[in-house]
Amino acid sequence: MQLFASLLVASLPTLIRAHDHYGHDQVPLDYVRFPSEPYRNFNGEGKDLTVLKLRTLLTDLCQVTADAVFAGITTFAKLPWVQCLSRQRDVPFDIAFLGAPFDTGTSYRPGARFGPAGIREGSRRLTLYGGYNVPLKVNPFKSGLRIVDCGDIPVTPYDNKYAIRQIEEGHKELLRREAYSPLANDTMTGQRLTPLAIDGKSHPRLVTLDTWKPSVFGGAPSEQAAINHGTYFYWASQEGLIKNGSSIASIPCSTMFPSHHGAIRTTLSGTDDYDNDDASGFQRIEAREIDTIGTDGIIKKIRETVGDLPVYLSIDIDSIDPAFAPATGTPETGGWSTRELRTILRGLDGLYIVSADIVEVAPAYDTNAELTTMAAADVLFEVISVMAKTPLGKLEL
Repeated sequence: MQLFASLLVASLPTLIRAHDHYGHDQVPLDYVRFPSEPYRNFNGEGKDLTVLKLRTLLTDLCQVTADAVFAGITTFAKLPWVQCLSRQRDVPFDIAFLGAPFDTGTSYRPGARFGPAGIREGSRRLTLYGGYNVPLKVNPFKSGLRIVDCGDIPVTPYDNKYAIRQIEEGHKELLRREAYSPLANDTMTGQRLTPLAIDGKSHPRLVTLDTWKPSVFGGAPSEQAAINHGTYFYWASQEGLIKNGSSIASIPCSTMFPSHHGAIRTTLSGTDDYDNDDASGFQRIEAREIDTIGTDGIIKKIRETVGDLPVYLSIDIDSIDPAFAPATGTPETGGWSTRELRTILRGLDGLYIVSADIVEVAPAYDTNAELTTMAAADVLFEVISVMAKTPLGKLEL
């Protein structure tokens, strides 16, 4: 016992010296705070760098590390966590990840309320070695944009109508703000770009984590029951948010003006369902079309329909076949592979994606390997890569 006590006391100075930084940050020894430190500063805080800080950052260029991506608070791709809806509402940003943990409107398997947390878990290694997107030739995290994780919108699980109102108000609160980074000049002509927004201002973009006619889908026994996961595009069309004939039901991919439905393969109540789709302004891409026209053909159909209008991209995780993404509320076999969907998204390079969402990720049904949440995170990585390459501005004519 005395020998053990002597060894213990003798080791204390070593322990104290090894932890002489204790009280600053609870991080592993010699850990670089962010896996890609130069991105964090050059694309946010770095705009006010002193010479000393800049010299330190340049030194850190050689210290990008993969240490402990599994430690600390789990944000999307280890992005800075900003409490955008509360005490840090004055912090500006360009792109924000925002969770909407809601699933009481599902018709089959609930559990998507845990989707935002699961997607963040699946995204942990996105910046493991820097985050450079090879096919798109861009690193969105080093693109000059301030990208943050705003956490989740507080959503009630007891009242669908009130929950939708909470989600809507949370988005409005963030979207009405002005973006952190001013629009740059056009890379081809050098001329000044004008914001696409109607109010002439440059606004941030949101990536939200988480169509049928109500009388058909769910029967609409009440006003509240008419709001569910199968009717949201119907209501969007009723509110004038979708431009008839320029939307594609693919991915499902919708836009603020144009809309397209894709990867469709479910059974229908009848061919009348197509009539409702047409009335809501959607063009359709069936999942099986990939066998005949391939990813290039699907990309072409989307781009021809959308044109150069501002695009809102809505991605349902069940557009991916359950062999690759089983954790969803309404699985349907015969979907696209993860690789095919990522290829299609990369084919949207150059479109004005104003914001996007991914829905119906229900981690409880996932494999131990987190296949679905990793797929969802990778899909969003492609989306923000396209966003980073195309500013929301146009040339004045």
